[in-house]
Amino acid sequence: MTGAPDLGNLIWRKSSYSDGGDNNCVEVATGVFGVVPVRDSKVGDGDVVLVGRDAWGAFVRGVRTP
Repeated sequence: MTGAPDLGNLIWRKSSYSDGGDNNCVEVATGVFGVVPVRDSKVGDGDVVLVGRDAWGAFVRGVRTP
């Protein structure tokens, strides 16, 4: 990847397991090649962590496994 991806126009979503409020949640966005942007839902204009697509997939599979 050359340079930072444009994060200005992303559509963010919370987990379906969220309580619907703004507490203790992270949000993720799609549409950025090769990475998954993740941010704190309480700080919408705060820092964004870019997680590699493969690492994100492994995380989600791990969370889903009982």
